[in-house]
Amino acid sequence: MKAFLILEDGTVFTGTSIGSQREVISEIVFNTSMTGYLEVLTDPSYAGQAVVMTYPLIGNYGICREDMESQKPWPDGYIVRELSRIPSNFRSGDTIQHFLEQNDIPGISGIDTRSLTKILREKGTMNGMITTHEYSSLDEVIPRLKQYSVKGVVAATTCEKPYVLPGNGKKVALLDLGAKNNIARSLNERGCEVTVYPAYTPAETILASHPDGIMLSNGPGDPAENVEIIKEIRKLYESDIPIFAICLGHQLMALATGAKTYKLKYGHRGGNHPVKDLETGRVYISSQNHGYAVDTESLDPHVAVPAFVNVNDGTNEGLKYTGKNIFTVQYHPEACPGPQDSGYLFDRFLKMMEVTR
Repeated sequence: MKAFLILEDGTVFTGTSIGSQREVISEIVFNTSMTGYLEVLTDPSYAGQAVVMTYPLIGNYGICREDMESQKPWPDGYIVRELSRIPSNFRSGDTIQHFLEQNDIPGISGIDTRSLTKILREKGTMNGMITTHEYSSLDEVIPRLKQYSVKGVVAATTCEKPYVLPGNGKKVALLDLGAKNNIARSLNERGCEVTVYPAYTPAETILASHPDGIMLSNGPGDPAENVEIIKEIRKLYESDIPIFAICLGHQLMALATGAKTYKLKYGHRGGNHPVKDLETGRVYISSQNHGYAVDTESLDPHVAVPAFVNVNDGTNEGLKYTGKNIFTVQYHPEACPGPQDSGYLFDRFLKMMEVTR
């Protein structure tokens, strides 16, 4: 069946419908990863967005459910050049086409994703519609596209109630802001007992459990929208408990301590982003998925200083908090896009908890 991708600037791409055939309006973003499409689909940070995969062939190794980063996929829509309908992989348990249908995610294939990505890079991230309806005029569509904004996605992706991953080591409280499974798993594999809390858990509840450390997870949406959560994170900051934060957690900690965030033109989404450690000068290849960044000009150096920087565009990739056992990163050390360079950050967090005790 024919499908259309309509952008808010009036550009229309014509392709083939994949997945669900329902119509959807969403924010259109692109991911440059060559593999890991299932991890992308099941990353809660994509809630409220439709994802363009720049790699031309998607679905060739099928669906391996043990690789899922959450219990379900989160993007509003999926946009690819070519969808492989016959996977070749002994681990595969399903096709991506059936997976999209089963989870009611509409998509489009057979379009020039290179051209689409160029538009998003040059004009910036914009809203769009995936539809199988052929509109005779865009006059009624464009205003609807421009009205859309990503709202309430942390509440939609966080867990409903606390749960525990048993361990014999340090007790870590993980605030689930839309967390990927591998964050808790990375801590658990290092012996930590991980208690996962919903995003709106009061700081007093977390502190009352006497954790050895606190982890703030990744998550979707505009960080500044989460006013109530920011207030609670400020209370966590004021405790003497070691804190490690990733992605959205990194941004929320910055906001909780007086800094500001801003929206990037088209974001960082992919598995090959170089980040530089400002202390050692070493460059790491990282996995990233974010559309906002911390404004380093708004930092109070008595509170926090930049610790990592993006080599491509100079944006902030991490902070070290002055006089506190707190460090945060914008990228994803729990992800393994090929390099596992930044997994050491979890070990740094463990050492921080050891020294504090």
